[in-house]
Amino acid sequence: MSAETPINVVGGGAWGTALANAAAGAGHPVTLWLRDAQAAAALQAQRENPRYLPGVPLHPAIRATADADALAGARATLVVVPAQTMRGVLETLRGPLASAGPVILCAKGIERGSDSFMSAVAEQVLPPGVPVAVLSGPSFAADVARGLPTAVTLAAADAGLAAGLSALLSGPSFRLYHTDDVRGVEIGGAGKNVLAIACGIVVGRGLGESARAALIARAFAELMRFARAFGGRPETLMGLSGLGDLVLTASSPQSRNFAFGQRLGAGASPAEAAGGKLAEGAFTAAALAGLAAAKGLEMPVAEAVAAIVAGSASVDDVIAGLLARPLRGETD
Repeated sequence: MSAETPINVVGGGAWGTALANAAAGAGHPVTLWLRDAQAAAALQAQRENPRYLPGVPLHPAIRATADADALAGARATLVVVPAQTMRGVLETLRGPLASAGPVILCAKGIERGSDSFMSAVAEQVLPPGVPVAVLSGPSFAADVARGLPTAVTLAAADAGLAAGLSALLSGPSFRLYHTDDVRGVEIGGAGKNVLAIACGIVVGRGLGESARAALIARAFAELMRFARAFGGRPETLMGLSGLGDLVLTASSPQSRNFAFGQRLGAGASPAEAAGGKLAEGAFTAAALAGLAAAKGLEMPVAEAVAAIVAGSASVDDVIAGLLARPLRGETD
């Protein structure tokens, strides 16, 4: 396939625009698909995404379009839409994606209702034979869009495909590591969003840095137990897509999940805390807790976040409950 064959990016939000810039920076022409034709035309004309990444120029090698047929014949397609809309977008684009190269899923979450990871959603919707990969890791869109150094993980069941896609998309400042542990990478990406909300709650409630450090350690132990139970490898969770992403999103208001939790901790209702912005962890919390319960796993931090988001428990009640849990061995 020619080097002039484009990389597709589906989704014109902050992360989609950032990944389009990263792919173009790696030397590829990029087709950036947006559902809204007017928004696509404005992005193509203005060469900037003022709603999501104001002040960040769109790379000259990017072409924004709302024409789904333009996606066919690509080297690879990154689907960069929220987890809860992933199924609908893949269904809409099922035809063009049949000939658009491997599909790389860039959402971090679990589908509400079905409790499905994104790779399972893709396998249910895409035509047979379309290779699927997932991309996750510690990355803020603004950093990636501006070309600041970032490292993430790309996973595919076929280790050779994962290695090839990582080499294809890596650029001067955007480095991709690869693995065949798809489920481990998905669990790290989805789970850290829930745990970042918990850390935001601690900060918003003014409980101190010692409490946040303890929470991160205990919550990460939960995530490791969950990963082992669902087929993820512990070493994957210790890497970029697990611990690396948790460290980033559990400590910065740039993370929507952390900021959402911080507002909850300060006394806002879940609706007020959301402020009209998407925090994937708010949807994922109940799914994560439900999947854990079905396996008989204890995940008190995830359960606490799910209860607060659902409005079935107050922040103070949840904190009191966590502090009242029986003492146990640290590695139990």
